[in-house]
Amino acid sequence: MSLKWVDVLEIAIQLAETRPDVDPRYVNFVDLHRWVTELPEFDDEPGRAGEKVLEAIQAAWIEERD
Repeated sequence: MSLKWVDVLEIAIQLAETRPDVDPRYVNFVDLHRWVTELPEFDDEPGRAGEKVLEAIQAAWIEERD
């Protein structure tokens, strides 16, 4: 399975699994963007993500963690 920016929930799940010690409430968007693009299954254009997509991923990650 390949991940695209629209796969917000799956990205959040994978971030929660790969970075269990990170509190997503305090992640800046530069780090978040890098971590998403570093996921092994991520296969999308890095430049296609804007602030709204990163906010959605962060919110889903917070929800997943709680």
